[in-house]
Amino acid sequence: MTAAEPTCEQRTVEDLELIAKDCRREIVRMVKRANAGHPGGSLSVIDLLVGLYGNTLRVTTENPTHPDRDRVILSKGHASPAMYSALHAFGFIEEADLHTYRVFNGVCQGHVDSKWTPGVDFSGGSLGMGLSFGLGIALSGKMDEKNHFTWVILGDGECQEGEIWEAAMATIHHKVENLTVIVDVNGIQNDDFVDQQMVMGDLAAKWAAFGWKIKEIDGHDMAEICAAINWSKEAVGPCVIMARTTKGKGVSFMENNPSFHGKAPNDEEFEQAMEELA
Repeated sequence: MTAAEPTCEQRTVEDLELIAKDCRREIVRMVKRANAGHPGGSLSVIDLLVGLYGNTLRVTTENPTHPDRDRVILSKGHASPAMYSALHAFGFIEEADLHTYRVFNGVCQGHVDSKWTPGVDFSGGSLGMGLSFGLGIALSGKMDEKNHFTWVILGDGECQEGEIWEAAMATIHHKVENLTVIVDVNGIQNDDFVDQQMVMGDLAAKWAAFGWKIKEIDGHDMAEICAAINWSKEAVGPCVIMARTTKGKGVSFMENNPSFHGKAPNDEEFEQAMEELA
């Protein structure tokens, strides 16, 4: 095996918890420096990203576009600070790149963009597109007899988009097995709490009704995250991991606070956040 071929160096749960803690600090720093961004959903999803990269994802920093790599599709692309902090933690980008967040021509754009950032497989923007994109990658791998795996991370508010359910039906129709969806169920979207915008009902039951296998977990419990990831790779057929999370996790005034979906902390709030994340 050459050094450039995709591999996964499995980390311990304790190591992953420390990495996620470091990533949380980087998320808040990035948003503060840019005075813009989406801290709440980044803090809710970061444990899931760290669990993927440190537990199962077969990738290589030397050749991040290797055709045999596993793919991560961050459909909720506004949570880019989480992706960037994870890519930095696992060696895809440099610390200096984090300082280009939301800077014109910077490596780290406001929404994830595969054109600019090594290790990013999907360019985000309008919500709802990620599962269709991920399904295309998974189907391509199946047709080419490749063994790469695709992970699509959705928000629960994003599941209000009709395109999600079209792709969910198509995945079952085409008998795709090299694809897993992770739903970041933090209960908040752009303007308000999800159920205030549009009641979702039993979201897990909806996915099950479309034929997907379901596992519900605490999306901040690293042991549960790693176990669910491994379960989904061993299961037959497409799987959904429903990860219950807290928007703004780790920063008291951001937790379950819709106003920090897309707002930077002020100076005083930043100092408090750094103390709480120390």
